[in-house]
Amino acid sequence: MAGNIPPDLKYTQEHEWARQQGSVVVVGVTDHAQSSLGDVVYVELPKVGATLTAGKQFGVIESTKAVSDLFAPLTGKVVKVNEALPDNPSAINTDPYGAGWILELEPSDSSQLAGLLDAAAYGNLVKNS
Repeated sequence: MAGNIPPDLKYTQEHEWARQQGSVVVVGVTDHAQSSLGDVVYVELPKVGATLTAGKQFGVIESTKAVSDLFAPLTGKVVKVNEALPDNPSAINTDPYGAGWILELEPSDSSQLAGLLDAAAYGNLVKNS
């Protein structure tokens, strides 16, 4: 089951999504990821100002079933984190593409977005996994 895959987002092989909003990119985990994880009980957020490297771990998401690493879709600087998540991690389950966003990143090179999966490619990845 591929779940909800919005066509306007970009995706990683590790099930993060990226949405360009002006000069920043909003990052979260996909509907498929939250569904596979089950009830999310904890999210470790990076610090604002931290530099993330594409493909490298930046945090942890913990559910009643598993603990999973979070991976940066792009290289850049964290400009904002979702301050509501530590108190309400279940927002990732109920609204992974909205209230469950994790961070905003200022990419060092926004052309990196082109290297991420589009909705069709991500759908195939999910279907074949």
